Amino acid sequence: MKCYLLFIAATLATCQGLPVLDTYLRWIQSSTLKDIESHQSDAEKIINHALYGPAQNQSYNRLAEFTDTFGSRIAGSQNLENAIDYMVTKLKEDGLDNVHTEAAQVPHWVRGNESAVMISPRYHPMAMLGLGSSIGTPPEGVTADVLVVTSFDDLKAKASKAKGKIIVYNQQYVSYGKTVQYRALGAREAAKVGGVASLIRSVTPFSIYSPHTGWQDYDDNVTKIPTACITIEDAEMMQRMQERGVKIRVTLKMEAKNLPPVMSRNTVAEIKGSKYPEQVVLVSGHLDSWDVGQGAMDDGGGAFISWQALSIIRQLGLQPKRTIRMVLWTAEEEGGFGSQQYYKEHKKNIDNFDLVMESDDGTFMPLGFQFAGNSAARTIMQKVLEPIQKVQSIPLLSGAEGEDIDEWISAGVPGGSIATDQNKYFKFHHTNADTMTVQDPTEMNICTALWTVVAYTVADMEDMLPR
Repeated sequence: MKCYLLFIAATLATCQGLPVLDTYLRWIQSSTLKDIESHQSDAEKIINHALYGPAQNQSYNRLAEFTDTFGSRIAGSQNLENAIDYMVTKLKEDGLDNVHTEAAQVPHWVRGNESAVMISPRYHPMAMLGLGSSIGTPPEGVTADVLVVTSFDDLKAKASKAKGKIIVYNQQYVSYGKTVQYRALGAREAAKVGGVASLIRSVTPFSIYSPHTGWQDYDDNVTKIPTACITIEDAEMMQRMQERGVKIRVTLKMEAKNLPPVMSRNTVAEIKGSKYPEQVVLVSGHLDSWDVGQGAMDDGGGAFISWQALSIIRQLGLQPKRTIRMVLWTAEEEGGFGSQQYYKEHKKNIDNFDLVMESDDGTFMPLGFQFAGNSAARTIMQKVLEPIQKVQSIPLLSGAEGEDIDEWISAGVPGGSIATDQNKYFKFHHTNADTMTVQDPTEMNICTALWTVVAYTVADMEDMLPR
């Protein structure tokens, strides 16, 4: 067929004095845009079904039942595996195709009991959360004077005062991407100058005395010291005390343990393609969470709108030409272990992956659809988004995000994600406040409609997205 079109393009190019390839690409793009227009009625059915029809609030209600049943789901825990079993049952009950799990080895870090208490200049128990992969303290804890620093450069400047101290980082929040380096590397850098433990100001733009956990990275060539996050309020208080010349002393106790890795599973379900079943549009979120809160926002919402996309397509009796595959990743929080294993096993079929999508920035009101792809693909995606604009302005933005799809995007596969209010997201991120109370059913409905329209339209086009 494409050879035939190339012949026509060559004939037209000869008549018009244009390059053959340029004419061919224009022909294909014009044909694809008309193809998308033919999906307008299906897109409207999806939107109405998700926002006003039988699927209204369905993703919210399903997520509420799930999170209320299981709560937090850290990788390596039996609770996560129970949650995966639950999802397999529900996906089969929903009538989806090829429901199964795929094994992946994951880290197994256990928090245990923990506390941080300022014992001088006054007694003050501090809210804290140990950081993932942190070692524990001796049973009696670590008791030491505190040195407060505001940056890694400040730590280096005060290195002569750091030996034997608990290093407290009171870094300012710039953005998550920039500020998270203190959580990731704070213990390592503190140990290099002789610190015996590190307490990092939580990586958030806002706090109501709320500590935020997350993964941190040791260096095998640097002494491992225990590390935790504390609140903005306590980090700022200790800096004020230090500036007044007050001696601060803290006792940190942590029972954290790094146990041997265990096996977990990615969870998979599909709507099988009618014409090109070997070609795949992938929608995803991660099912694991941190061991605090309910993991409703991070990333229950992303996981459940991905399920909902398949569910709505099945409910409406739509049959896309390509397979739409949902993957609920495991062990994203520890560094994307589930998605790395999936990529390793499936990259041999990379030419058949049409579009990879991940929702992991919250399912709040969409502020845009982020897309990674070439200019021709962007033109197509702009057209794909047109039906949803009648409900909510969702511009096409650059740069899809998602730890679980990064390898696919780097290899040239077009990628998509939802942009939301990041300041709101990082208020609750990795905290005890990540619960269903953060979620809004109407906002989840709109995220679902967007996710489903994009996945279905791309999957049902005659041609794959150019790359």
